[in-house]
Amino acid sequence: MSEKDLEQTIDTRCVQAGYTPGDGEPRQIPIVQSTTFKYDTSEHMGQLFDLEASGYFYTRLQNPTNDAVAAKICALEGGAAGMLTSSGQAANFFALFNICEAGSHIVASSAIYGGTYNLIAHTMAKMGVESTFVSPTATAEELEAAFRPNTRAVFGETIANPALDVLDIERFAQAAHAHGVPLIVDNTFATPVFCRPFEWGADIVTHSTTKYMDGHGAGVGGAIVDSGNFDWMAHAEKFPGLTTPDESYHGIVYAEKFGQAGAFITKATSQLMRDLGSIQSPQNAFYLNLGLESLHVRMPQHFKNGLAVAEFLEKSDKVVSVRFPHLEGDPYYELAQKYLPEGGSGVVSFELAGGRAAAEKFMAALRLAAIETHVADARTCCLHPASSTHRQMTDEELAAAGISPAMVRFSCGLEGTEDLIADIEQALAAI
Repeated sequence: MSEKDLEQTIDTRCVQAGYTPGDGEPRQIPIVQSTTFKYDTSEHMGQLFDLEASGYFYTRLQNPTNDAVAAKICALEGGAAGMLTSSGQAANFFALFNICEAGSHIVASSAIYGGTYNLIAHTMAKMGVESTFVSPTATAEELEAAFRPNTRAVFGETIANPALDVLDIERFAQAAHAHGVPLIVDNTFATPVFCRPFEWGADIVTHSTTKYMDGHGAGVGGAIVDSGNFDWMAHAEKFPGLTTPDESYHGIVYAEKFGQAGAFITKATSQLMRDLGSIQSPQNAFYLNLGLESLHVRMPQHFKNGLAVAEFLEKSDKVVSVRFPHLEGDPYYELAQKYLPEGGSGVVSFELAGGRAAAEKFMAALRLAAIETHVADARTCCLHPASSTHRQMTDEELAAAGISPAMVRFSCGLEGTEDLIADIEQALAAI
């Protein structure tokens, strides 16, 4: 990220960052829809494979379109380096597995997206990576008790999906750094428009770009941004993948060759993307950039609708509880004021009187809001997590994640506020 990017407002970065055309070049980011690239000599290509020169040789690793969009997201977050992945799940897996291996341990917030919980608690466990889950508002003592000698990363979500708990980023960062490990924060719901976790001590940020960043349900994708602030060599024994020779790349030591600003993303690209191939398609990256150009305009409207819907639901006798961090009285209100002073997401979670049956009747009666797995879209959508995204979790695990069988996740789009409230009102009447 350039000094010029740092000087610009986030509004301008949304529109301009990442790609600057030269004289006579396309104004819009070109879609480089090619799997491979041609070179005049084998020696030149060999330099690319040895990481001695910059360039492209196969889209499974890198692509110019993707790199331009990753550079924009990096500028928005205030990071040092970034990359795109095929999905948000891939971004979280790469971010964790880049510094973890069999025998490692992860400390994670319990209030995270169900798919990410399964990734950490079950899939990575099969790879020999253990985990301990703690409350997003865990005390310093509770956090301390979760760490082990083999802990290699701490993970959480700025605003949890779908419980809407707000992570105490500063406290988690302090705990992570006290144990010589980085804090990784999934910033999908808040987006850098409303929160930039690096400013609170986080080291690595991930996104499901499928959500607000794309904003139109057009393309699945993910992103990883490294702050460049974590000193890998200072904790060399914990991160041998970054601080000792990689024999699959002729003995390169990433932290020495690429420094704090480039080591993490270079390793994730040249090693994990090489071997696992979870690349975002250039076409999806192009769609993503279109969404990013209006992110700073869309997020305030999402938030405005979310707050209005939350305030309306709070007054209904058919609603047991409403979760929206910016509602006065919400358990995360104070943390929202600290980390999200200008707004959060447009997602509201609420619990209906009458349990699971009432939730199902409510959803069936909706006319404007669509029942979808999706969230954080220009069009309002609704979900019953216990029977869909979180159905693999036990009742105990659901409770730990802040989810009840009667919880409904309502993602407010960009429609007129009064129209959304009218739809909710008639759906409540059907219960």
